[in-house]
Amino acid sequence: MQKLTVLFFFVFFFSKGFAQDSLQSHHIQEVIVIGTTKVSAKEAKPLSSIDEYLQKSAKIDMIKRGAYAWEPLINNMPTERTLVTIDGMRIFGACTDKMDPVTSYIEVSNLSEAVISSGQQGSSHGSTIGGAIDLKRPQPFFGPEKWNFNISSGFESVNQQKIFGAGTTFKNESFYTDVNFMSRDAENYMARNHTEIPFSQFKKINLSGISGFKFGGNKILEGSLIYDKATDVGYPALPMDVSLAEALITSLKFQVLPQNSSIHSWETKVYYNSVTHRMDDTKRPAVPIHMDMPGWSTTAGYYSQLKMGFADHHFLANLSGYYNKSTAEMTMYPTDISEPLMFMYTWPKVQTFYQGLYLEDHFLLNENSELKFSASVGFHRNNVESDFGLSSLQIFYPEMTSDKNRILKNFAANFRFAKNIWEFGLGAGYGDRAPSVSEGYGFYLFNSFEKYDYIGNPDLKNESSLEANAFMGIKKENVASKISLSYFHISNYIVGEILPGLAPMTIGASGVKKYGALDFADILNISWTSDVKLFPFLKWNTQLVYSRGRDFEKNNLPFMSPFSYSSSLRYIQNKFSAEISAKGNAGHRDFAANYGETETPAYTLANGSIGYIFNFSGAKILAKAGIENIFDKYYTTYSDWNKIPRPGRNFFLNLNINF
Repeated sequence: MQKLTVLFFFVFFFSKGFAQDSLQSHHIQEVIVIGTTKVSAKEAKPLSSIDEYLQKSAKIDMIKRGAYAWEPLINNMPTERTLVTIDGMRIFGACTDKMDPVTSYIEVSNLSEAVISSGQQGSSHGSTIGGAIDLKRPQPFFGPEKWNFNISSGFESVNQQKIFGAGTTFKNESFYTDVNFMSRDAENYMARNHTEIPFSQFKKINLSGISGFKFGGNKILEGSLIYDKATDVGYPALPMDVSLAEALITSLKFQVLPQNSSIHSWETKVYYNSVTHRMDDTKRPAVPIHMDMPGWSTTAGYYSQLKMGFADHHFLANLSGYYNKSTAEMTMYPTDISEPLMFMYTWPKVQTFYQGLYLEDHFLLNENSELKFSASVGFHRNNVESDFGLSSLQIFYPEMTSDKNRILKNFAANFRFAKNIWEFGLGAGYGDRAPSVSEGYGFYLFNSFEKYDYIGNPDLKNESSLEANAFMGIKKENVASKISLSYFHISNYIVGEILPGLAPMTIGASGVKKYGALDFADILNISWTSDVKLFPFLKWNTQLVYSRGRDFEKNNLPFMSPFSYSSSLRYIQNKFSAEISAKGNAGHRDFAANYGETETPAYTLANGSIGYIFNFSGAKILAKAGIENIFDKYYTTYSDWNKIPRPGRNFFLNLNINF
């Protein structure tokens, strides 16, 4: 803690050495543009999944258990240590096996961008260790009356995926609305040499609507809805599939934009979402014992955000809170129908209450430098509603009570300096988090990667992190290059610990683990990105990423990416575009054997695409065609659950029509 305090004072002292002028405010965040109607001409495959868009970030990778619903890692940390929101709304999956991350319940048709914040820079909507992703909906604007329509269609050969989408927008001086629909239907995908990967199919529909009304000149009332339903979703890396993953996400927002005031914006939103998830093994051959494993998650919340400005200070205050109830069940059906069913709660109706306050002061020191301080405090409470579930956990924790209260804290300081072509910054932060529902209250959750049943631990302490980050970049007319570094020292690092002598519930499991905590763990991430404009029509992009994670005994941490790289050459001239790219990983040799990992070979992939924009009777038609994994490489990555092979050569065609 002393080192962190010294670093804060160093940042402040260093920054005060500059004269007081003005500098345009910058936020140290990464933004990935998603909205297909705006960027399709620049994207190799406009109708990619949200997962594929997010993977472009040097901060994000994915744990893949199949072809659908990948789990995002931020700074090589899974979803327990990170925060994913949709327009600031907290949403929680309903699957104990993480088959339904928040990112699986939206589509490219109803998102405009993903704002990625590293570490404590992402704590405005709750506590986090690794960072946050805020998935932002399109924000229609008021203006002269106008209608717009769009139709999207796509096909991919590797899994016979058929994509269809349609949408419409309308606006006038006091009203706007945006409604869209998208569906995806995919069969099992093929690895190299047309090797079929069974149980990798999926079907999905997504419907979204947003409408806003302006009154009083500066007041806006906006309502939004997302309905997402996936069925027949296969997970080749897991012992079960999913018959239903369904979400309803709603919100109502009121915003005031004061005129001639130091208050720039006051925005208040209330929201509600409900998620239903049903795991299914009825299509699997030779199942030892049939199981039903449904889960439900319901969340209601709000936030009220105020943005103000005084002289060179930009203030933000966000008061937020939510209530969540997570329930998951497991029913086993013995092969002998005369035997009784076996039932247990794997999430025993766990209620979570959170109330937090976030404050930020982003102030300009002079024309070249700026400093941002942020701090938050939150009250977090868990309650086990089910008496049956509570008594089950009390087998392991006799003194356990149904309630657990925690105080969560986050604060950070970031400094940025920019002059001429140079830019650099450094920052530090502290944050803690409460254990997730699975870590605190899970009951015999099977981890098929490690082959252990897991039991939660309500007595876990808050996991906390000391963080340092830095970056340096150069930006000229035709060249932009940036190197970034982040370091996390995480105390009470939550992991599974073997409980000897206990018999597992799952047939074939190696044993039982209880969630516990290591003294500490360290994670280091380094990335370098470069954009070079070789000619007005030709751009070259390169990205290199290196990560390393070890615990206090120098053992490797799981899901730490080996050295990865990507490079692309993009040509855009008039209505024609083309792109070739290569990406890959070095061999994964620093694997975490203690957590079931093994070595993964290196690989390199080549991709290519071409596109053209047609204008026809007032409509703009964009056609994109391409090949992924051109050389039909057989490969698997460090983050592929149980080493499932990735898709082989894939031909795709995307069509976007706007009129």
